Amino acid sequence: MMRISMEGPSADDELRSLRSWLLDTPEMRQHAKIQWESASPNASEMGGGALDTLQLVTDNFWQIATFSLTYATWKKTRTRSPRVTIEYNGRTVTVEGDDSETVERIVQALTEG
Repeated sequence: MMRISMEGPSADDELRSLRSWLLDTPEMRQHAKIQWESASPNASEMGGGALDTLQLVTDNFWQIATFSLTYATWKKTRTRSPRVTIEYNGRTVTVEGDDSETVERIVQALTEG
């Protein structure tokens, strides 16, 4: 299972945009279950918590590579650059800004063993 979260200005909107982009990508829609993971509210907060994590149920290298390419393509369409944290099988990678080696960094960080 892969978890994607974002921090920074308009992070919620950007995460929703990424979810839409993933759902519009046939390879992702066919090979990964894409859903929200809601955070539980703190005792001092009201409501049901924010939709702050996107969850992809995926279990193989091909799907990680497909996600990475889809993410990089989506990223090129964005003017904002929130900090993105991706967790998969106990590994975590954080992507900030617009770096040209994004796909390689994500795949390498999530698959090295």
